[in-house]
Amino acid sequence: MKDRDVAGSGVRMVEVNGVELGVETFGHASDPVVLLIGKSMLAWPDETCAELACGSRFVVRFDPRDAGGSTSYPPGAPGYGLADLVGDAACLAELVASGPEPRAVHVVAASVGGWVGQLLALDHPERVASLTLISSRPTAPGVADPDLPDHEDRVMAHFMSGEPDWDDRASVVEHLTGLDRVLAGSLGEFDEQAARELAGRAFDRTTSIKSNLINLSFVDSGPRWRERLGDITAPTLVIHGTEDPFFPFGNALALAKEIPGAELLPLEGVGHEPTPVAWRTVTAAVLRHTAVPEAGA
Repeated sequence: MKDRDVAGSGVRMVEVNGVELGVETFGHASDPVVLLIGKSMLAWPDETCAELACGSRFVVRFDPRDAGGSTSYPPGAPGYGLADLVGDAACLAELVASGPEPRAVHVVAASVGGWVGQLLALDHPERVASLTLISSRPTAPGVADPDLPDHEDRVMAHFMSGEPDWDDRASVVEHLTGLDRVLAGSLGEFDEQAARELAGRAFDRTTSIKSNLINLSFVDSGPRWRERLGDITAPTLVIHGTEDPFFPFGNALALAKEIPGAELLPLEGVGHEPTPVAWRTVTAAVLRHTAVPEAGA
């Protein structure tokens, strides 16, 4: 890796598509753009962002609606649909890659952010240089096709165990830590201290943590898109933990099979979210997938 200044820029509010989103960048704007899409920017560890920037990528992570300090809506009543989230990402991609020669961006999308990533590649192909999907699935919120594995029972049991006191930090931290424990795989020991620290950060920086956690379940997801996956033209990498209980591994198999030319990278023993060791594997794979081909290659 190069010796470069890759410290995060700090979060700034950016107006796109009629809303305000918190955005942070790492690296140099002249490098190829990697746009990270997740439930919040905390889905992307600081170390991962810095490592990607060290690999000569301009890394952009952001808080979508209802995350961090971005435009927020009442719990259970989001004033947006999935198409709006795709529009937000498309506008942000255009903004961060603007210049004398506008560029497409490398989209890396995780978990529910993978829905946005897939639709971005389908509806705005000119914006997407490559697509990486991590721990995602090809169907919308609340929709599990009969041929795909749905959330495992332990995940549903956690959701059915009751809500925390959303105004009480300790209660929310306990709830989120418990969820992270349920979503973990067998690779390595569960790091409870790190999970609690991350949960605390999420509570402290989010306008409405309840809205952040539940509103995606209420959005209008629009038409099905699984049948359109064959139209994705961006080179695609699918990364997925083999022990993911939230979107089980069969979803990754479907994505890799139905997106033309997609490559599948299984993370053995990993759950829904990569472990620190697995993140290093993810980072290396993303750098390889987003590399500019050498002349004549």
